[in-house]
Amino acid sequence: MTITIVGHGYVGLVTACVFADFGNDVWVIGHTKEKVDRLKKGDPIIYEPGLTELLQKNIKAKRIHFGLDYSPVSDSEIVFITVGTPPKESGEADLSAVFEVARNIAKNLSGSKNHFTVVSCKSTVPVGTNKKVAVILEKHAAKNVKFSVASCPEFLREGTAIYDTLNADRVVAGSDSKKAIDLLLKLHEPINGKRVVTDLASAELIKYVSNAMLATKISFANLISFYAESVDANVEAVLDAVGLDKRIGRIFMYPGVGYGGSCLPKDVLALIDSGKKLGIDSNFLTEVEKVNYLAKEKFLKKILKYSPGKNIAVWGLAFKPNTDDIRFAPSIFIIENLIREGFSLSVYDQEAEENIRRIFGEKVRYATNVYQCLKNADALVILTEWNEFRQIDLEKVKKLLKNPVIFDGRNIYLPEMMKKIGFRYFSIGRKSV
Repeated sequence: MTITIVGHGYVGLVTACVFADFGNDVWVIGHTKEKVDRLKKGDPIIYEPGLTELLQKNIKAKRIHFGLDYSPVSDSEIVFITVGTPPKESGEADLSAVFEVARNIAKNLSGSKNHFTVVSCKSTVPVGTNKKVAVILEKHAAKNVKFSVASCPEFLREGTAIYDTLNADRVVAGSDSKKAIDLLLKLHEPINGKRVVTDLASAELIKYVSNAMLATKISFANLISFYAESVDANVEAVLDAVGLDKRIGRIFMYPGVGYGGSCLPKDVLALIDSGKKLGIDSNFLTEVEKVNYLAKEKFLKKILKYSPGKNIAVWGLAFKPNTDDIRFAPSIFIIENLIREGFSLSVYDQEAEENIRRIFGEKVRYATNVYQCLKNADALVILTEWNEFRQIDLEKVKKLLKNPVIFDGRNIYLPEMMKKIGFRYFSIGRKSV
């Protein structure tokens, strides 16, 4: 099958590489020459485990191609839209890139008598967006073009994106066209996961509801951590016990310094905005977002109150491990506010450093390894649970720090162990030692 993917971010590039690896002829359309040139050379631009190898393998096999123009659309059976839908100031999803792409696709759809094209959004878009895309296609395409629109949302997690694409919990295909559904299901045949065939509106809503539920579980865990800290309880013990109830489970119910990334924050805001437009009271989701902010704010206040000095080492900048993505990362909020309070920061994150540099420039110092980051630091702040921090030499950390003080925003270590080593240890929802 020949397919075209517009966009080469986490969703677009991973999807392209996986489908190319299945033997399809995949064309990826980018927006800037510099990035397209890098992709052609096998540089995925983003950090995702295993993606470089998969990209280079399929470039060598000549199954994946990159360019700036939309001409491959005319030969494609399926065209995926995978561009960003960032939030506007109001929280509403910015769909300008989606609609611009739709216009470009329309102008390149084949008018061949026997050709049929599925134009499918993998971008996360509010209910009704795909119907608007259909209107744009009708307006700008040639009269004899045969196409249908579809919604085929993705559910990959950054850091495990290739595995998640190959081993999906579900493959959702929504369309009013049986022919479009059949083509999408045929393309996804090699992928594991339950098939969910539905209408356009349901497919669009499924993605938002999934992310809203995940955000709710994180904010619920953080809310319980507020209770636990107030009464000297252990939030991990509480949630472990609660999670043993099969109706509840523990997955994603982890307290910390708040959720971030390209999906949960913007999708919760977009769902709130959609609710307002539909006359639906979305205060529940407003509180989910509020708790997420409070989690960051409470952790910041802990640092400001208990730090023995103003030289701070920060481990972890990405919003989660195994990615270089810092969109809505809690680290940005913490760093901005510590700088505002006159703190001097040394930061370390092997993958996310380049992205953080674009925001903070020389306002912070960039360490090349975990131990260098601790030089002259009064305390250590942990914001991302990278594996390299989990079994670090804590005795060496203690010696390098001017004061044995750690603020752990991801509950990596056990308080009893930290007390035994001699640390003053602050974590989330657990008694400080």
